[in-house]
Amino acid sequence: MSGTSGLAGPRDARVRDKRPRWLRVAYLLPVALFVVVAIAFGWGLTRDPSVIPSVLVGKPVPKFSLPPVQGRTLGLSSADLTGEVSLVNVFASWCTACRAEHPILMRLKDEGVVPVHGLNYKDRPEDAARWLDTLGDPYTRTGADRDGRVAIDWGVYGVPETFVIDRDGRIAYKHIGAITPEALRKKILPLIEALRRGDKNSVGGAGGETAAAGRKPHG
Repeated sequence: MSGTSGLAGPRDARVRDKRPRWLRVAYLLPVALFVVVAIAFGWGLTRDPSVIPSVLVGKPVPKFSLPPVQGRTLGLSSADLTGEVSLVNVFASWCTACRAEHPILMRLKDEGVVPVHGLNYKDRPEDAARWLDTLGDPYTRTGADRDGRVAIDWGVYGVPETFVIDRDGRIAYKHIGAITPEALRKKILPLIEALRRGDKNSVGGAGGETAAAGRKPHG
């Protein structure tokens, strides 16, 4: 018995040395992944989920030129976004949240608060036209971004999104999601007034961060 154990011992030891290493890798990999995910999730809980950074805040609007939405006469280009404070609203007929904010945009137009331009994202021409004909057209100018390339240049995460543009054609603020009465009252309207007064410190407000609410991701 002792002789047999002596001959088999080294070989068994080598097998035992190898087998646990494979098992440890197999077992530890999912554990490690779980730990990473848990840490990331925990970090995310400490941050405000309604705040998303925007690298374009404080910078000139990207160069672009788009034809108007079907049935409209004025297209939209970067050259149209200088000389006055304005809003650029990214919308689509298939976007549910866009419908929710539409009355606010109509009120801005009816009360002459600020020019609002519409960037129509990945929409069929007839659908976009029907949308505006049915719900009302709040836009001074519209741009039909049918392939979504201009939206990508603007750093659009989804629809709707609204950009506040200063008179120099720079992005002063970016609101992700449907505009709410609270966001309009507390941030957007005060910022518009500050920019009209020439307050340069207003550009890049909220630390260059943006408020997200009910957005629909790219599709």
